[in-house]
Amino acid sequence: MKKEAIVLLNMGGPNNLEEVEVFLTNMFNDKNIITVKSSLLRRFIATMITFSRSEKSQEIYRQIGGKSPIVELTKKLVAKLQSRVGESVIVDFAMRYTPPFASEAIERLSDKNIEKIYLIPLYPQYSTTTTKSSLEDFEEQYHSSGSDAILVEIKHFFNNKSYNMAILERIKERVSLEEISEFDLIFSAHGLPVKVIEKGDAYERQIRKHISILEQMMQDEGIRFKNIHLAYQSKVGPMEWLKPSLEDKLKEIRNKKVVIFPLAFTIDNSETDYELEIEYREVAHTLGYEEYRVCRCPNDSDYFVEALLELYAKMR
Repeated sequence: MKKEAIVLLNMGGPNNLEEVEVFLTNMFNDKNIITVKSSLLRRFIATMITFSRSEKSQEIYRQIGGKSPIVELTKKLVAKLQSRVGESVIVDFAMRYTPPFASEAIERLSDKNIEKIYLIPLYPQYSTTTTKSSLEDFEEQYHSSGSDAILVEIKHFFNNKSYNMAILERIKERVSLEEISEFDLIFSAHGLPVKVIEKGDAYERQIRKHISILEQMMQDEGIRFKNIHLAYQSKVGPMEWLKPSLEDKLKEIRNKKVVIFPLAFTIDNSETDYELEIEYREVAHTLGYEEYRVCRCPNDSDYFVEALLELYAKMR
């Protein structure tokens, strides 16, 4: 009997310290990240960046347990989703820059008599640097494998109510309704070079729309922070990136009680476990913050599982 498959796609992260170079090399060899036309020049740039960043990146991962948490957390999400869809649908996942790669997921599905594969990139907002890259990678490898299932894709889900309920749930885990009016909330999104946005990337527009949706949902639930802000994190290199940076935003806010929600991530990774929890916590401490609280990503939240089920149903 013909079956269907759901494949969750994400960026990935090193499964051990030895994979840090693999992660950096693959990421900066991505034509959607380093957008120069010459593949030779791209490889040269990737080699130079990897050489300059490997040691520092390894130290980052040492501080969060020697690896990224993203694969283990994704496995938990896959298991929960699999339990909800039943045996007629196979749930799998693939990472863009580290194992398990798309090729591995494709191989696992190759003898399962799959008729349709539903691709769900785990990026709430669309960007060429994330969504497009992951979809292209899987689809190119799938077609070159000679397999013939129909591929169905979704490009964003920031407006899905169940997913946004998962976000509100995480926020309420970090601050009680009784004290919420004492805190500012910062939605921290992964930054992008301004030139990417100027070329028509929808990411910044969708980030702002997402915050508007969440603000309305919070208002409807009586969740009233003192102020709500948007900031961007993870800047790399000398180019102009989206502003304000999270560091600048922390310097600007007068209220010294803040909750951070990582808006662009669905699964915890080094940008949440190190950058937000350790690096920016030190910045906040230096700036005299009384409270600095970081929300977990949705991860395997029941609301997130429900959102994925709704996306699957919508795609069918």
